[in-house]
Amino acid sequence: MNGQHPFSTAAPGLLLVRGVNWLGDAVMTTPALLRLRERFPEARIALLTPEKLADLWRDHPAVNDVIFPNAGDGAFATAKVLREGKFDLALVLPNSPRSALEVFFAGIPKRIGYARPWRNFLLTQAVAPRPEGMEMHKRSISEINAAIAGHESRINYPSSAHQIHEYLRLVAALGANSAPLPPQLFVTPGEIEAARTKFGLEKISGPILGLNPGAEYGPAKRWPAERFIAAAREIHRQTNCVWLLFGGKNDTTAAAQIQSALGPLAINLSGQTTLRELMCLLKLCRVLLTNDTGPMHVAAALGTPVVAPFGSTSPELTGPGLPGDRRHRLLQSGAPCSPCFLRECPIDFRCMNGIGVDTVVEAVMETWKS
Repeated sequence: MNGQHPFSTAAPGLLLVRGVNWLGDAVMTTPALLRLRERFPEARIALLTPEKLADLWRDHPAVNDVIFPNAGDGAFATAKVLREGKFDLALVLPNSPRSALEVFFAGIPKRIGYARPWRNFLLTQAVAPRPEGMEMHKRSISEINAAIAGHESRINYPSSAHQIHEYLRLVAALGANSAPLPPQLFVTPGEIEAARTKFGLEKISGPILGLNPGAEYGPAKRWPAERFIAAAREIHRQTNCVWLLFGGKNDTTAAAQIQSALGPLAINLSGQTTLRELMCLLKLCRVLLTNDTGPMHVAAALGTPVVAPFGSTSPELTGPGLPGDRRHRLLQSGAPCSPCFLRECPIDFRCMNGIGVDTVVEAVMETWKS
């Protein structure tokens, strides 16, 4: 049965959520999962997620169980694992054909997800896209040049287009409240103290700030490293802070460059933390200065204020926290070609180069004082 009507049969006892594959996207699903728990307080909710994200959900009140396939498992192998769970219902958050195929071959009797090409027949309820939803259109070089020449207006997205509303609409199809909540993650005091001790932070007497100079998607999302260095030096001069440098294995070169320039002002933790340790350390930070990337969303969901330069992407679509949250400062240059959603800038990187060091320092200090 395809349709858009709220789920109205008996509440499921065993409910599977097919989760998303990227860290930032996973954080943005938490409002929907919390609403799902609110709708079905007695259900046992299992989340299917990549192994790299499994620890994100430890101690999360919306999730009872976490399932992750073995590396390299295809849709059929994943379906075999799911079949053992004997789930009553599956909610499919990604839009891919594979995610629908997994729950179809698992034999889960009720399967809800967005209507998309090549997969609607795999679902028992295909939910129509939101009228307010907007695609992240990658601009061609001709479109970029037209925008710069003034022949095309800059793309502006309403806050109602934010990605968290996409997931909330899906749980609303099950009768859940679609009113937005802030994304939320949880760590325990014991975990925080263990991370503080492991990385020698108990010796720090001054304020701790975080700096995350990488971005998994590509260089178009990265504010220049030399500007991070200049901003970090000035903010230290004003606050006497210690910087924690974060990042994954692919960010170690940029973090090492910044560490070398800052010397004793910074502690380089790039590539050294587990996901849970990253969460604990972000929770310790008074402010996180970061590019638009997964740890930005994690920090905001843990209650840490974020300052982030945005260039090729749109804060209206994928900004941290609840749209409009004034704790966070999301900076843009106003370049007419931004957002382009490209991995690499095909012209002169004006979207990021137009965000000055003074602007970032001022934003961090405003956040510091608020």
